Amino acid sequence: MGCSMSFFSSPEAETASEGGAGPAPRHRTVGVRVGSVMVGGGAPIVVQSMTNTDTADVDATVAQVAALARAGSEIVRITVDRDEAAAAVPKIRERLDRLGVDVPLVGDFHYIGHQLLADHPACAEALAKYRINPGNVGFREKKDRQFGAIVEQAIRHGKAVRIGANWGSLDQELLTHLMNENAASARPRDMRWVTREAMIQSALLSAARAEEIGLGRDRIILSAKVSAVQDLIAVYQDLARRSDYAIHLGLTEAGMGTKGIVASSAAIGILLQQGIGDTIRFSLTPEPGGDRTLEVKTAQELLQTMGFRTFVPLVAACPGCGRTTSSVFQELARDIQNWISTSMPEWRQTHPGVENLNVAVMGCIVNGPGESKHANIGISLPGTGEQPTAPVFIDGKKAMTLRGPTLAQDFQKIVLDYIDKNYGQPGRDAAE
Repeated sequence: MGCSMSFFSSPEAETASEGGAGPAPRHRTVGVRVGSVMVGGGAPIVVQSMTNTDTADVDATVAQVAALARAGSEIVRITVDRDEAAAAVPKIRERLDRLGVDVPLVGDFHYIGHQLLADHPACAEALAKYRINPGNVGFREKKDRQFGAIVEQAIRHGKAVRIGANWGSLDQELLTHLMNENAASARPRDMRWVTREAMIQSALLSAARAEEIGLGRDRIILSAKVSAVQDLIAVYQDLARRSDYAIHLGLTEAGMGTKGIVASSAAIGILLQQGIGDTIRFSLTPEPGGDRTLEVKTAQELLQTMGFRTFVPLVAACPGCGRTTSSVFQELARDIQNWISTSMPEWRQTHPGVENLNVAVMGCIVNGPGESKHANIGISLPGTGEQPTAPVFIDGKKAMTLRGPTLAQDFQKIVLDYIDKNYGQPGRDAAE
């Protein structure tokens, strides 16, 4: 895969957008088909996730893949680390197909991927994409041969490949070469810069080698993951400037809870605003026994909040203040949000377009009526000292006023009636 590329004259980053009026135009990349999903080439930014089950456990893996897909993951990666896992992959694919879950599966290979794909052709066929880490594909004289063997399997089976360099498992031979070259330079760079450059070169040299072997450019996706926000931004800015391969974004080892969410959102959000990125993943560490689908929901929320895609109806709610000492508006906002979340898998099939719905649940008269008018449906609940009434606005006009202990249930019914009227499929009920 070669050893180095010239890198001491790389240009400065371009401005994302003039005047900050909106995101920069999307970085143009070659489209790659992964199963039924298009990545890059101007296609909508794709949300992907990864299981944390033992792939050899077919039942557990099928259940988690199905849950991730129902949550909205459009591609799911699974670990293929040994013979038992490889043998399980076609069974997992078959079970998912029987369940009507057609999400493409990506095989995550390290060290012995070439051997597993050769020994388990049914696994090679069942996967939609192979993920190769150039730093873990082999060492010394075996590296090129084993990398080439995986690429040849991808060509044979008509599959896409993600070449994913990673900060924690970088090609040490390449890194050492670049460090020596940097040390001999008249103007040496700092070591973090050299390490980022090694990641970029690892991905680009590997992609070039894959093309030499015969893999089409429309079968290659690149990633270069690190765990520090500023490094991630710098790496992907440079990678995008130097190639037109489809790009997968992700902050590796992002962390747990709010730390992981904030770090991933900051790094990925900045890159998306600059037009960089065709598919994203939030690599969140779940709580013990926690919900794996959180990484899907947060990725969707980032894309929807930034205006790139819509996945679920938006529920706007005020944060509360001294005017909203009652918890009624908080409970109603929570209940509406949870109800929408649990209903979306069905609504996607029965109410196309419902993801564009905006609902407002406001806590007092200060911003309540105004925010409610901007939503498709909004309710302004009474604040401290206000009359115990709640005006409801539909498409910008006051439609009714709710009162009494069933206010929450009444409003939920109004929302459902609006959804049925505006997003329900005509003739569906009659046909059923």
